[in-house]
Formats: sequence, structure tokens, C-alpha cells
Amino acid sequence: MPCVLLLPPGVRAELEAQAATGYPDETCGLLLGLSNSVRCSVVAQYPAHNLNRERANDRFVLDPQDYLAAEEFAEDTGVEVVGVWHSHPDHPARPSETDRAMAWPGWSYLILSVTAGEVVDVRSWRLAGREFYEEEVHHG
Repeated sequence: MPCVLLLPPGVRAELEAQAATGYPDETCGLLLGLSNSVRCSVVAQYPAHNLNRERANDRFVLDPQDYLAAEEFAEDTGVEVVGVWHSHPDHPARPSETDRAMAWPGWSYLILSVTAGEVVDVRSWRLAGREFYEEEVHHG
């Protein structure tokens, strides 16, 4: 059964602003909310630093200190880390082989495609075995 990602307009606006501001580098962070096997309800996002400076335009390494802070924030607010978001500057909002190699099953992977500093597509993915499948993204 396909999974649905519920992304509130305010959270989407925050993500788009960060992705556009970070262009031409990849930006990244965590998605916070509640999740089960069929639905992921995002309630907030937690930005993180991209520690990959050598290939920042096409790779990201999420700062582990930011991940720990996001986990603490989620616990304090009664939610959990449910996924990762990142941007793809001048590339489609599809997972790369590097994205697949770093992904964890059960999490949502939201990708924002950014061209010329503007978000042009937002798509979400989940890992099943060794392959990603696309989640429906509902805004609202």
C-alpha cells in the first residue's frame, strides 16, 4: 500500500525558503511528526548544516549535532524524527544513488528540486529493500 506524506503549507514554505536561500548548494534537515506504515504527518522541520563542503552543490552530510538537537526537540514536543529533507540544485527531485545508500527504511525522504534559486518540484520517497518508491505528498 502506498504511503502518503502530509506536509502543511507553513512547513513547505519554510523548506522552500531554505532551499532557495542555500542555492546553489544542497540544504538539508529533518522532518518531525508522526508516522506509520501508510501515513507520515509532518508537523515541523528542523534545519541542519550540510557538512559536505567539497561537493556541497550535489551532496549533503547532515550534521550529527543537528540530528541530536532535532531528536531532543522532537521528544520535548511529543513527536519523532520521521524523515530527512534536502534540496537538489539543478537536478530533479528524485533520489540519487548516494541518497539510496544513506537512506533508512521507514523514513520519508523529501527532495526539493531547485533551479536558478527557485523551487520547481517537491517529491517524497521511502526506501523498500534496496529501492525507493514515491510517496504522495498532500499539502494541507
